[in-house]
This record gives sequence, C-alpha cells and structure tokens, in this order.
Amino acid sequence: IDSAIKYAKGKVSSNEKALELAADKLLVNFGFEILKIIPGRISVEVDAKLSFDTEGTIIKARHLINLFEEIGVDKSRVMIKIASTWEGIQAAKILEKEGIKCNMTLLFSFVQAVACAEAGVTLISPYAGRILDWHIKNVKKNYKSNEDPGVMSVTKIYNYYKKFGYETIVMGASFRNIGQIEELAGCDYLTISPILLNQLQSSHKKIERKLSPNTANYLEQKITYDENAFKWNLNEDPMATEKLTEGIRSFAKDGRTLMLMLKHRLNKEDTIITEKISENIDLGDKTSKPFKLFGRQTEFMVV
Repeated sequence: IDSAIKYAKGKVSSNEKALELAADKLLVNFGFEILKIIPGRISVEVDAKLSFDTEGTIIKARHLINLFEEIGVDKSRVMIKIASTWEGIQAAKILEKEGIKCNMTLLFSFVQAVACAEAGVTLISPYAGRILDWHIKNVKKNYKSNEDPGVMSVTKIYNYYKKFGYETIVMGASFRNIGQIEELAGCDYLTISPILLNQLQSSHKKIERKLSPNTANYLEQKITYDENAFKWNLNEDPMATEKLTEGIRSFAKDGRTLMLMLKHRLNKEDTIITEKISENIDLGDKTSKPFKLFGRQTEFMVV
C-alpha cells in the first residue's frame, strides 16, 4: 500500500490524480505478489463506475496493463475483468484485438454470453450461484441440481459456444453447492471455493462428465444481437437485469471504500487498514472489510 502511494506521489502532483493512480497501482501490486506463487494468470477489474463507458474502460485497461509491464509482467499473464454491459463488451472487443485478454464478469444471461462470444472475448464468468439465489428468492422454490436455473444457464451457454465453434472460455462461477459443480463437470473452467473443494475431496461419489464439445446439444439457430436487441432482451430478463445492476453497485461501493482508505493514507491521517481480516473498519457511516475488497478486485486463476 505504501509503495503504491509513493509511486503515485512521484508521478503526479494533483492529489485527485494521485489517488486514482495509487488505487490502480495497489491492484497491480497485489496482482504482482499473487503471480509470484501461481503459474497461471490473474484478473484485475476495472473501476465499476466505468461499466457504461466504453472509451473509459479501454483507457483504464491499457493503463493497468502498462503498470504491469513496468514491473516486468507480460500482458499474457493478466486478464482485464469487465462488467458484461453492452459498453463493457464493446470495450473488450477492441482490447482483445490489441492482445489484451478480457474476463467478462457479472454475466447472468444468454444474451450477454452471445454478445461476448461475438466480440471474441477470452473468457466469460457466468454466475450460476447468483442466478440460483434470485430464483429461490423470487420464485419461492427449491431446485434439484439437474433443474437448477444457474446450472441450466451455464449449460446452455456452453453448448451454444461449442456447437458454433466459439473459442471463448466458459468459466462457471459463484457455486452454492457441490451439486451445481457435479452437473457442470466438463465445463471449460470452474471457480470453486475452498469449502466446496473440501466437500468434493471428502466425497466418494464418482463424478461423471456432463458437458463435452462432442455432446453439445443446442437445437436453435445462431444468433447475433445489435445494441438495441441486446438491451431489449436483457431488459426482458428481470433476473439478469437485477443481478447485473446489483453487482455493479456492489463493486462500485467497494471501489469507493478503497478510495476512501487511500485518501486517508495520502493525507497522512490515521492508518485505517488492519491486517486482521475479520475486523471491520469504521469510516463514519461506512463499514467494510478491506481484504474482501482486494480479493474481489484482484483475483487469480491457475490455467
């Protein structure tokens, strides 16, 4: 943290610009430390307030990549994480052409997945668990694993991609139980929490592959969405619309918390970051857990 602030102060004189640069440099510093211990690559998220700003997202992504390259990290080991809005997808389309790999997050619908594939993005993260959460809350129903709406969404996307030859990686995420994982066995990637990994490890149940390019079953025709069709179809899906905007607001809130913490450091006020992960931080009417924040904005994957 201190090195990020020192770096920013040495580059710009304006406190406002130094604050933004320090935040970017801090994420890069965290990513750099993670890359020392994993063989794969990391994802670094652009500021959520840029979710509807194509040009702003492109500028921020290039800047983050430049910061990594300054410290000797090749861009092949970094993915830029972007919200799956229309504007975010268009930004990713341009970045991919420049060799900057993108991980499209907050993806809850088929229309988002199709647009991402058409844009040629490297990876999408459909949130199976959050889809399930919405349906349990709003439909008032408990689902078996094979009829889980999150599982069905990821399966449909996977089958569509494989049938029509898209190279975009499908990485199922935010699982709530091992049943979801079992039903998606064979998906390109899965992000699994330590708790669920332990449950899988202790289970003696044989896991059979459910998804495969050889058995991809999608009976409908190939689809293409322009901006109007994308936004209309997304609007017609209340679950996807609600979860997307909710996720953006949540990520933006975390971003504001980070900026506030850094502002205190820049102004040489009392240190407010603790190494005790479980301890909350009181900032007036704001309470947060900073290490949860950092984990959200900088993550890693072993590939």
